[in-house]
Amino acid sequence: MSDSPVKIAINGAAGRMGRQLLAAVAERPDTIVSAAVDAPGQPSIGVDTSVLSGGEATGVVVSDSLQDILSSAASDFDTIIDFSAPKVTLALLDTLKGSGKRVVIGTTGFNPAELDSLYNAAEQMPVVFAANYSIGVTVALSLLRQAAMALGDDYDVEISEAHHHHKVDAPSGTALAMGHAVADALNRDLDQCAVYAREGITGARDPKSIGFATVRAGDIIGEHTVLYAGNGERLEITHKATDRMTFARGAVRAAHWLSTQADGLYDMTHVLGIANLESAK
Repeated sequence: MSDSPVKIAINGAAGRMGRQLLAAVAERPDTIVSAAVDAPGQPSIGVDTSVLSGGEATGVVVSDSLQDILSSAASDFDTIIDFSAPKVTLALLDTLKGSGKRVVIGTTGFNPAELDSLYNAAEQMPVVFAANYSIGVTVALSLLRQAAMALGDDYDVEISEAHHHHKVDAPSGTALAMGHAVADALNRDLDQCAVYAREGITGARDPKSIGFATVRAGDIIGEHTVLYAGNGERLEITHKATDRMTFARGAVRAAHWLSTQADGLYDMTHVLGIANLESAK
């Protein structure tokens, strides 16, 4: 393995996560920002990335064209990190086909057809795709599977999540990932058993349903709780994020790990080295 730093590109560099990602890359001596992209017409275009991250000057300016970066040796990169929107992410993957680049995706809100497109693209390039890049959330997902298998159908499952008022999708990608983790462990299909809203006379709870509750308020970075409620006891597994840098650091860690991987779709269990433990359950 080369001792050279991994070269990272940031898509959506001036966004909330983009700025955090720039700062997270700067924390690690084994990674550097070599390219940054933002949407055409944004005030960040042509600006040194240090203006966005608050760090020292990098000499890397924000571009409005990924295609221009790909054709410029001066802006070459190994892996691009993308926290944007589904259509933007899919366009990015299409642009990168055949380029030999790697992609870390933190975008949420994909519909089933968009997910199929993402999975197809990952057959032609190395991709890490996770709903949440927090190390703690990845561990929590493993714990949720263990709890669901041990408790079985005797416990009702409810998932609640809270985020800031800027978040546009609900439930959060992390809440859905938690729902899938529980449903898979219980041999259920989340598409069939999920309940996303309750109002009026709903009747008794279906014992095999998995309920979701969503809060959007203020500047909440991210809070998730999975409740297993049985007769006489409750078990709650909760994760609370207090700093958006948690996600940025996890994504940069994923990008560094991905730099040595073959084509295919990976998630944070692969990055943390616990994928084999998960598949054995």
